[in-house]
Order: sequence, then structure tokens, then C-alpha cells
Amino acid sequence: MKKIKCLSILLIVCSMLSCKQHVTLNTKKTVLKDKFKPDWVYKVGANTFSINNKTYFVNDFGAINDGKSMNTEAIQKTIDACAKNGGGTVTFKPGAYLTGSIFIQEGIRFLVPKGVEVKGSENIKDYKEIDTRVAGIEMIWPAALINIIDQKNVIIEGEGIIDGQGKVFWDYYWDLRRDYEPRGLRWIVDYDAKRPRTILVSNSKNVFVKDLNVQRAGFWTVQVLYSEYITVDGLKIKNNIGGHGPSTDGIDIDSSKWILVQNCDIDCNDDNFCLKAGRDWDGQRVNKPTEYVVIKNCIARQGAGLFTLGSETSGSIRHVYVSNIQGLGTKNGLNIKSATNRGGTVEDIYMENITMEKVGAFMQVGMNWNPNYSYSKLPDEFNKDSIPEHWKKMLQKVEPASKGIPTFRNISLNNIHIKGAETAINVSGMERSVISNVTLNNVHIEAEKAGQISYSAHWKLNNVKIFSKDNSKVTLESTTEIDFPESVYKSE
Repeated sequence: MKKIKCLSILLIVCSMLSCKQHVTLNTKKTVLKDKFKPDWVYKVGANTFSINNKTYFVNDFGAINDGKSMNTEAIQKTIDACAKNGGGTVTFKPGAYLTGSIFIQEGIRFLVPKGVEVKGSENIKDYKEIDTRVAGIEMIWPAALINIIDQKNVIIEGEGIIDGQGKVFWDYYWDLRRDYEPRGLRWIVDYDAKRPRTILVSNSKNVFVKDLNVQRAGFWTVQVLYSEYITVDGLKIKNNIGGHGPSTDGIDIDSSKWILVQNCDIDCNDDNFCLKAGRDWDGQRVNKPTEYVVIKNCIARQGAGLFTLGSETSGSIRHVYVSNIQGLGTKNGLNIKSATNRGGTVEDIYMENITMEKVGAFMQVGMNWNPNYSYSKLPDEFNKDSIPEHWKKMLQKVEPASKGIPTFRNISLNNIHIKGAETAINVSGMERSVISNVTLNNVHIEAEKAGQISYSAHWKLNNVKIFSKDNSKVTLESTTEIDFPESVYKSE
């Protein structure tokens, strides 16, 4: 009996050990890992659910797989029929399917199998205009190519291709910007240049977006907005095919919570993985945070930020865990950006097990990002009473002005290895908002120059090495309790 009991205990222990996830870069760093991981990281993501086993082919509802015929109506009819009969799988026979906006409903598995290509229309009129939020402002804007809005228990998956065919929208943006910018309208051009997102999950719960090949987004690729318990897993995003589209973010988590992003590979022309929470007066009016987010086991290729927080920080961003991300040619590593009319707090950020090559700055942190875009001013040629509603929102001042000052605090960086950076650290707080409580643990950076830190306080360094080609050291200005000793710059 004793032997059976001991064997049972041994089996239970072995089972527990085998279930534990290990995402460290090597075994030497495992000891440091657990103290940086909060308990809530195991609670994020969608929960599994059952789907009706009936399958509906869009071809049976009139869809044509020639890549030229418009299939929006046929695909939507298939989805509606599936939903009416209690859900199931909506899928495609091999071929290419051109479509505008489609809307997935509860209990549906939308399957894009290998050999199938869903192609987004190049005509903006094929994307139904809806009430949504874009770049931190609630406004009327075209729906995405694939939409999950006000739904629960939905799966989008498959090894096929979803092609946003975005170049026509990239060109439209640049044409409009060339017109707007000389007229003092840089701040509004991104909102007037209406371009479709590829996948939108909005005000929804318990959604899986899995294993898709997504390319050439017209605007953001995947936006998770006002949603909870969402899993984005195994996406390959390639937005730099045939050009470099403006604002082609990879995955944007926007005023949402309990989100899991994992096993994704992103090549884009803006932020790879980005957290947002509303912009300026309108973002503070909505006041919804992004919180309890895990991003792990991913690759960030070309793009503006391996991991970006902001610039839309108005509703606050907190409780974030990022681990085991590889950056290859990404502009910035940790990129926290805001402006003095945003407000909000960015806090409780854990980032570990990061390797990067050929990067601009590993830490790029600032509170006065892109002034021409961030600060709205109406030129004299316009009558303020006759401008569009979204212009009025952008021009609405945050009052009192002190509410527009953002706060960054409680940031932990652990097991970071960077090669080929231009700048190691570029962190700029403000006299009115000091960046506080930053921990660097086992951080090694090879860079052209060391960089600078200003208006910051209470940094803790353990095993930090900065190897700068110009032999510079981190410049400290208006800082408290921050010390980069000589040992930081010495070779091992």
C-alpha cells in the first residue's frame, strides 16, 4: 500500500512539472524568472467551448472562387444561415475569394483552410461604415475586412491567406497627407484617410484568432477593442509585401483585458505588438484601461516597436507581461510613448527574455511623442462650427491641463540581450511627471552609443552591461536614485 501511495505522489509531481511552461532563453536564467511573473498571467486568454459539428460552404450560397467576383453577400448569407441554425463551421472550397466587410456571429468557426485566399476589396465603399474607435478616437469608420462585434464564442482560424490588398489605401493616405500637411492638418490626416483594418474583435468575449497567414493590411492588421478573454495565437503577418504601408500595425490591444497573444510572427511597417487605451479628451471620456495582457513566444521583424505602449494612454495601461520575444530589425524594443494631452498611467509592466539584433533604441520612452501628430490646432481657414464631429473631438481640450500629463512607473526588465543597437537607452520623463521604479536585471546591450535618462527616479540595476562603440556612458539629467557605476561599462 505504501509503495502504491509513493508511486501516486511521484506521478502527480511529474505531471505538475511536465505541465509547467518554460520560456526562458537558457537554463541559467530560470532562477531569476519566477519572481518577475505575477499570478494573473495564467488567467488570460479565451476559454475553450464547443461548436456545432455542421459545416457550411460559402460556395453553396453563391460564392465564386475566381478571385475577381465580389462575394460579400454570399459569404455573409452563409454566416447568417450558420448562426440561425445554432452555429457551426463556415468554410471555403479551394480558390480565391474577393470580399468586402463580413461579420462573424456567435458560435461560429470561420475556417480559412490551406489553398484558400480571402482577398479584401480595394474599394473602400465595400467596407460598411460603423461606430468604432480608431487610433484612440470613437468615430464613424469603415468596418474591418473580418469583424467580430458584440459576439462571444467565435473562432477564426486556418492555414489559408487573408490578403488585405492594402496598397491602394497606402497610396491614398500618402496623397491625402501631401495635401493636408502643408495646411497644418497633420494631426487629422490619419483619421480622414479611411482605410480598412483586416480583423476587428470589438466588444466581444471568448474569441480565438489562430494560425492565419495575414498580409498587406490597409491599416491595422488585428485590433482587439473593448473586449475580454481573447486569444491571438500563431498568426503570421506580412505587411511589407509590395511596399511599406503607413500604420500597418501588427496586433493592437485597445482598452481590452485578459488577453493572450502568443506564437506570432510579425513583419509590418509600424508597431508590431501594441497596447492602447484611448486618446486625449475622448479617451479620458471613455476611460477604459488595457490590462492583464500576456504576449509571449513571438517574433517581431521589421516594424516600429517590438513592444509598444501608447501613444494612446488616456484610459491607462497596466498589468502586462511580455516574454520570449525575438526582434530582427525592429526599430525599438520597449517603446513607451504618450503626449501631454493624453494623460493616463502606464504601470506594472514586466518584460523578460528578449533578444534583438539591429535595433534603433532598446528603451525608447517619452512623453512628448510626435508633436505634429499629437497636438491638434485648427487652421484659420476653417470654421469651427462646420467641421466634422471627429475633428471637434480631436480639438476638445483636456481640462484641467494637468489631467493630460501621463504617468509611467513600475517597469521591470529581465534577461535582455541586444546586439547592433544605435542607442541603448533613451528615456525622457518630465519635471511634472518623473518616470519611477524601473528595474533592469541581467540586461546586456551592445550599441553605437549609451544614450540618456532624464526626469527619472528609483532605478535598480543588477548585472547590467552596456557596450557602446563610442565609449559613451548613459547621461543622467534631473534624476534621483539612479546610478550607472563604472562596472556597467566594463567588458566581462
